[in-house]
Amino acid sequence: MVTKAFKELAILNAAKRGMPHERICFTPHPVWGKTADELRVYVDGPDPVSGKPLMKEVVDGLTVPLSDDEKKTGMVSVSVGPPTFTDTADNLQDYYLNNGYTDFLPIILPTEEKVDAMLKGTSHHPDEVVGKMAAGAYPAWSYTVKQVAASAVMSGARPEYFPIILAIASSGIASLFSSTNSFAFAMIVNGPIRDKLEMNYGIGALGPFAQANATLGRAWTLLSKNLGNGGIPGDTYLGSLGNNLNYNNVVIAENEEASPWPPFHVQRGFKPEENVVSLFRGLGVVPGQVARGSSVNESPQFDYQMSDLFSTFTGFFGALIIADPLVAVRLKEQGYDTKEKLIAWLYKNTTQTVKDYKGRNYSYLFEYPQALQGREPFATWYKLPDDAVIPHFPRPESFNIVVTGGQTNAYPQAGNLSYGVSVSIDKWM
Repeated sequence: MVTKAFKELAILNAAKRGMPHERICFTPHPVWGKTADELRVYVDGPDPVSGKPLMKEVVDGLTVPLSDDEKKTGMVSVSVGPPTFTDTADNLQDYYLNNGYTDFLPIILPTEEKVDAMLKGTSHHPDEVVGKMAAGAYPAWSYTVKQVAASAVMSGARPEYFPIILAIASSGIASLFSSTNSFAFAMIVNGPIRDKLEMNYGIGALGPFAQANATLGRAWTLLSKNLGNGGIPGDTYLGSLGNNLNYNNVVIAENEEASPWPPFHVQRGFKPEENVVSLFRGLGVVPGQVARGSSVNESPQFDYQMSDLFSTFTGFFGALIIADPLVAVRLKEQGYDTKEKLIAWLYKNTTQTVKDYKGRNYSYLFEYPQALQGREPFATWYKLPDDAVIPHFPRPESFNIVVTGGQTNAYPQAGNLSYGVSVSIDKWM
């Protein structure tokens, strides 16, 4: 059962999975943001595509025996394109552009020479399978070291960046996702490799001021398109507004030396000398507002500032605090000598009423079904009175902290982003 806005998409994806005649019912669009009464009208009415009564169509679809055509199966094979291209460089740029292989910016052409040079950045064999990736609920594509190298070249990356790109590829996490939400993705890079690659974790740490930062994020987008079947609007990408961060994602090299706390990868069980990339998914990054107590006679209260900021986030995703070292040092001076203490305070003090919680669409769609199954804390939250106060996030682990920036202004930023996985970069050297 799908809304009518995704008619072609539903039919196409059923065919891709070997069910070209799958029975599909359609509802009016949208369903997001509708009340229970409005949705009931949808259910009691006709299928807007077939015109048949919707619920009768559902029952018939489940009970009427399959026809001979409906029993037919067959998978759609994926073309990897021609092995060679003989023409001008400009025409090859157009070929990649017109076939959806790029982010619609000029690329570095992945000639055999350049791909071979990229392969020198790793000890792994070109034909070794790195992993599988899908841009959502689609059949995952597998890919080799050499295929990842082609996307790395296209992004403008250097061979010495390649182990990080391989580590990202091995995670199986695509930075372009099929949800109608316009997702954003982020990575944190830790370890000595930050300095080896001259990554920027000082002034302008999140901006376009270092080749490694820029091309690593872009490579993630390109391999998500070309090796993960992502980023096809109306097919494998459905973000209604899209997200500008999808061009090269959020790339964070942690300023470990200026941080008063252990670096992020050490928190995840790695040794300080190890090189690690950690991946996040969510809705984006926003700057902090002017901190409470910012007059000349008062110290900024960054804990309250962050709590105020997080109250606007959806609890379905976590909160990634991106703290300038000035913010982190001041927080330590104010008593938060560990990240865990700050996280405990934020979890306790970033709150909402049960009434507000139940009124949020994401709560009803994603967490109420879990409450019905007895999963905590949602089962308890849905039993509380409307005026009860509960945490904004389901658990303290929803918060993560990374330190980066040039110490020119004491403001944090924060992402409504959930931690996914940390991957060893050293494994791919």
